[in-house]
Amino acid sequence: MSASLSSMGFASLVPSSTNLSSNMRDNRSLACFNHQNSFFCSTIAFPHTYASSSQLLPGRLYPVKATVLKDVEEKVVVEETFQPKSFPDDEVRDSGEEAPGSSSYDMLERWVIKVEQSVNLFLTDTVIKILDSFYHDRHYARFFVLETIARVPYFAFISVLHMYESFGWWRRADYLKVHFAESWNEMHHLLIMEELGGNAWWFDRFLAQHIAIFYYFMTVFMYALSPRMAYHFSECVESHAFATYDKFIKTHGDKLKELPAPEIAVKYYTEGDLYLFDEFQTARAPYSRRPKIENLYDVFMNIRDDEAEHCKTMKACQTHGNLRSPHSIKEDTPEDDSGCVLSQAECEGIVDCIKKSITSPLER
Repeated sequence: MSASLSSMGFASLVPSSTNLSSNMRDNRSLACFNHQNSFFCSTIAFPHTYASSSQLLPGRLYPVKATVLKDVEEKVVVEETFQPKSFPDDEVRDSGEEAPGSSSYDMLERWVIKVEQSVNLFLTDTVIKILDSFYHDRHYARFFVLETIARVPYFAFISVLHMYESFGWWRRADYLKVHFAESWNEMHHLLIMEELGGNAWWFDRFLAQHIAIFYYFMTVFMYALSPRMAYHFSECVESHAFATYDKFIKTHGDKLKELPAPEIAVKYYTEGDLYLFDEFQTARAPYSRRPKIENLYDVFMNIRDDEAEHCKTMKACQTHGNLRSPHSIKEDTPEDDSGCVLSQAECEGIVDCIKKSITSPLER
């Protein structure tokens, strides 16, 4: 860059051919030089002939403010499909719109959300530290433990949703379908890791299973009290899974391309009915993603992309009633299906549902 600026200053010393006659008439020209990213220009007096320019007389200096151009570094920006520390009210605040409700209620709601997210981040960091301490260099074993844990929340969500339905509070068919499809996807991730030998050690199986049991009851309790908090925690877990697979692919990509793909991965991603594969990807239209599986590198690339889709779905679930099955959108018909849908109270969590079921009885 400095070379280009110096050439610009030098070019101004020699008048161009088109302006030569005018410069000779007034016996002056303009010289510029660069000093510490600023240009200084001076009028230079010339004698009557251009050839005798050795007798240059310096004139008055005039500082000229110049903009120093910098090479634009092209940066590859990866779309952040998930933000574990974000919550829906941030989008409303950033857009400049006012959230519904009184300001005191909004302040309380924001405080509750921040508390929920702080607890989730603390729990996620604790689990990550445990995994780092045991599985620093044992990648397949780490993935086995991670996938055993990752599918547990969807079991818990379905359990609580069935309880809500049994109590007659609300029925969410789309939620049940999507969460089952998510558990189906995570189960196949687990089967892939088992085929790669991730569950070879007894200790790994013991640790994964006991963490999963604790995680299940914790998620049931959390989801019953605040679905938003439970979905955010699951988003944090899926975010860590995405980052873990992405780092592994970038570190071992060349070696993975030389290894064959597990048979279970080929069957899940390329064969049979892919309805459930499309179902958990709520941010995509059905049939829009059909992976190719040629080697182990492709397998891990698709597992990583699956985790990103889980994060999108968990983020959408944090807004109550926002989740829709990808297949139900195009299957919607104007026909009356009231016989299949329960009248429902719009509530979040068991405490809110009890309160609204008493204060606002369901219409018969």
